[in-house]
Amino acid sequence: MSMGTALVVIVAIVAFACMRIARYNSRSGRSDAKHVQQQDHDPEARREIDDLRERIKVLEQITVDGREAKAIADEIERLRDR
Repeated sequence: MSMGTALVVIVAIVAFACMRIARYNSRSGRSDAKHVQQQDHDPEARREIDDLRERIKVLEQITVDGREAKAIADEIERLRDR
């Protein structure tokens, strides 16, 4: 295994672990719901969230361009549903 491949595998494992921890925390009620509700009243925070959502859409578009676009798009949707 080359160094580059090992690095990609390590990053993937860390990303997967972070997603699982966030999912666990959101289901167990450990998220900071009061903080999120407070931000809904802040127009600057709302604008920033909307900008970030738009950036995510663009990144998803870039990611799925190519031969395996449908497979990658399906994988992203599966990860969202978890």
